[in-house]
Amino acid sequence: MAQAKPKAEQPFFYGGQAVIEGVMMRGKRYYAVAVRLPTTKEIVVDRGELKAPIYTHPLWKLPFVRGLALIGEQLHLGMKSLIWSANMNAGSQNIEIGKKEITGSVAMAGVFALVIFIGLPLLLASFAVHRSGSFLFVLVEGLIRVGLVLGYLAAIALLPDVRRVFQYHGAEHKTINAFESGWTLDVPSVRRASTLHPRCGTGFLLVVLVVSVIVFSIVAVFHPNLFWLVVSRLLAIPLIAGVGFELIRFMARHRYNPIVRVALLPVLGTQKFTTREPSDDMLEVAITAFNSAREGEEETAGAAA
Repeated sequence: MAQAKPKAEQPFFYGGQAVIEGVMMRGKRYYAVAVRLPTTKEIVVDRGELKAPIYTHPLWKLPFVRGLALIGEQLHLGMKSLIWSANMNAGSQNIEIGKKEITGSVAMAGVFALVIFIGLPLLLASFAVHRSGSFLFVLVEGLIRVGLVLGYLAAIALLPDVRRVFQYHGAEHKTINAFESGWTLDVPSVRRASTLHPRCGTGFLLVVLVVSVIVFSIVAVFHPNLFWLVVSRLLAIPLIAGVGFELIRFMARHRYNPIVRVALLPVLGTQKFTTREPSDDMLEVAITAFNSAREGEEETAGAAA
């Protein structure tokens, strides 16, 4: 009897994010953060192994559940990388920033985001459309939310420090795009790559906003009052994140399909709000972070062979 062929393992795609004067790159089992110190201009790297259940347990790799894992990863690894990069920059100037201060600032920012991007659209939509149980209400609410998010991103991009973060975001995308294209990971080669990438968190945010309009339209059928409208928005976050992640993943895998290519245009377009062309020294930092994370993956693979 012929034996069934083993199922091919799905390829892993690198991800990352911009941090303060640097970039974090995430592999399958390792991550690395590279930061350029403002005083010495030296690049320092912090590499670590991803051991938490959210990275290793099969449950978090299931369809729709992995969307929640993405949110958890941003809260865990993203925060950890941000704190490290902030301390590296502050430490080089003899300034110490505590974990409590950074965590508190991020928590306040989270509350601000809930009020502005969930509460305010509901309030404004209730003034514009008096029937909260209608599709028109949900559509107006969604359009207001998209406008607020894009307006906020456009406004903060005017700040010099935020602009630099957006440049590092562009450097992260260029490096991953170059790697996925099979190019040499050096500054001249990576410079040619695009600052836009279909798996970007900004694009994911847009997809989530679109999915939320569909989900909340279903909720509107039950004609909830304002209290239950707010509750439904909070409780639906896991569902919307799960569906949004699967859509982004599907579009990224089929990006060369003519229909998907058109669907990706607004996803890529929103990234123009959060990416800028990086300088060569920023590209060098992103490449260093990527190579460090990749070395960890290769060392693990070599030890297992």
